Amino acid sequence: MRVNYDGTSYYGFQTQPGGNTIQDYIEDAIFSLTGERLKITASGRTDAGVHAYGQVFNFLTESRIPLHRWCLALNAWLPEDIILTEAKEVPLEFHARHMAKRKTYRYTVNANRFPDIFHRRTQMHHPTRLDVEAMKQGLQFLIGTYDYTSFASRHSQKTNHVRTVYDAHMTVDYSFSRPDSDDQGIIHTYFTGNGFLQHMVRIMMGTLLEIGEGKKQPGDIPHILAAKNRSTAGPTAVAHALMLWKVDYEENT
Repeated sequence: MRVNYDGTSYYGFQTQPGGNTIQDYIEDAIFSLTGERLKITASGRTDAGVHAYGQVFNFLTESRIPLHRWCLALNAWLPEDIILTEAKEVPLEFHARHMAKRKTYRYTVNANRFPDIFHRRTQMHHPTRLDVEAMKQGLQFLIGTYDYTSFASRHSQKTNHVRTVYDAHMTVDYSFSRPDSDDQGIIHTYFTGNGFLQHMVRIMMGTLLEIGEGKKQPGDIPHILAAKNRSTAGPTAVAHALMLWKVDYEENT
């Protein structure tokens, strides 16, 4: 199944002792619908406050509910900020996390003078001047296969920090900018890779914002990667501007 959610009010996707996670609500909805107490398997976790436009999860069920009815039926039991959009039957060996080939995250910065009241939950507001071209140059240095220790949380429990970023690009939407103003538009940055470490995208964005502010240079990125030291990178950008955008699998999955 594919689920979209506004993560503002939740402690992240994955179940934890304090409850109030996306997984908790989905599993409770399945129980309400089918009477089955089960665990879903997601393509990955998202932190508190992070959103998703394409989170994928799978589970086994003995329910005879027709496939095309699942989303509508479960949505009736879910809060309005969690919406299931797709259900399909997959082979028994399918695993939403292990079989994911590519994941894409989007980070959004509102670089206009004033925040957008209707999108404030999904945008970071940065009203002062940014050198967007320098940020784009720095972004290119993040593409490739590297040890991303410098861009991982100090609390990362992964033993291997080598990941591959296949693509990273930035777009600017000026449709919400005021004419003849110093508004810089809505900056969307997309990262596609085979997997991401805890806080990795947010730390990369924090570093790119420092480049945009003139505190770092685009050419600093290779040195930061080589250092394998979290203290060399920029701050961890705010969570609420991050969205799990898409998860890709083999075409026949």
